[in-house]
Amino acid sequence: MDRMDRFVTVSLPKRGVSCTARLLFDRAPITCGAIWDALPLGSDVYHAKYARNEIYTLVPAFAPQEPPLENPTITPIPGDLCYFTFSNTQMSTASYGYEAAAERQGGQAAHADRDVVVDLALFYERNNLLINGDQGWVPGIVWGTVTEGLDRMADACQDLWRAGALGESLRFERAE
Repeated sequence: MDRMDRFVTVSLPKRGVSCTARLLFDRAPITCGAIWDALPLGSDVYHAKYARNEIYTLVPAFAPQEPPLENPTITPIPGDLCYFTFSNTQMSTASYGYEAAAERQGGQAAHADRDVVVDLALFYERNNLLINGDQGWVPGIVWGTVTEGLDRMADACQDLWRAGALGESLRFERAE
């Protein structure tokens, strides 16, 4: 399979919903390579407070070194998969609501010299703006685009927003 033709399945297992996304090796080769080599990835799912129509998971750092800001955006569109890197201190304030999870994820980092949490996100609807009241602009790396199943996934994301995400996870795996 050509690097340009690699796909991942993005799923919410408890809800039995998934979509398929194509990795953007042509635009974010370093990020895509790191993610592809580390799959499967996933953990508890969260719905965004600030960016609007986003779900994401926090995972330990997995790349030999953090990717550069390739294919950046502050205005993701429906179907974008984004990669963000945060330090434990950025994520551990009580206003975020998952200080223990952020500390735990960073503490499990594959590279003990880095206190890093990786945020893997799916944007499912329009009108997103990556600005945070505590930190300002938060550019992300667009590493994939959903090619199939976004409508079903968007419905499940809306259910997460209204019914809650407790007990649900967000998973990224190589598509079969």
